[in-house]
Amino acid sequence: MRALISTFALALALAPAAAFAQTQSSPAQHPPAGQQPPAGQQPPAGQPPAGQAPAEKGAPKLSFPTPAGILLVQVKPDQTAAFEEMMAKLKAGLAKTDKPELKQQATAWHVYKSNEGMAGNALYVVLIDPAVPNSEYQFLQVLNDTLTPDEQRAPETQEMYKRYAAAIASLNRLNVTPVGGGQ
Repeated sequence: MRALISTFALALALAPAAAFAQTQSSPAQHPPAGQQPPAGQQPPAGQPPAGQAPAEKGAPKLSFPTPAGILLVQVKPDQTAAFEEMMAKLKAGLAKTDKPELKQQATAWHVYKSNEGMAGNALYVVLIDPAVPNSEYQFLQVLNDTLTPDEQRAPETQEMYKRYAAAIASLNRLNVTPVGGGQ
């Protein structure tokens, strides 16, 4: 418990530095791999057009090369319910998955809402401990990987992805390593 509080305190202390030290990456406005864009739109680069099978998975879009990671997620103040819904669906999906890599991730996700906001947005701290090497931690992709093929194709899934992506104002990643005797 003490290590968790220490890690959380570190995340809060580093939040302003992370905002300036890393370039902000807006959440992808594209559907996850395997999902097609709405009619009339071109698929994002690297995603096959409708009717073609997705290519084999490449390198993760968001991963941690360190034993643990922290995501500082700024959520639009009027969209906190959508973000919290996404985190609940993601954790529920990880809990029920039969995919070995996702099972490894299931207990590592720890989501906290900071009492202090950042740049007018709500701030969430997502602690991934332990991080699974070479695993995907991009929210919408992990959520997509927990869905069945029928759920992935459902029209309401596209709307869900749009709503969730629109909730995030910015995302910063911190790769962290335990010090002082570990955890």
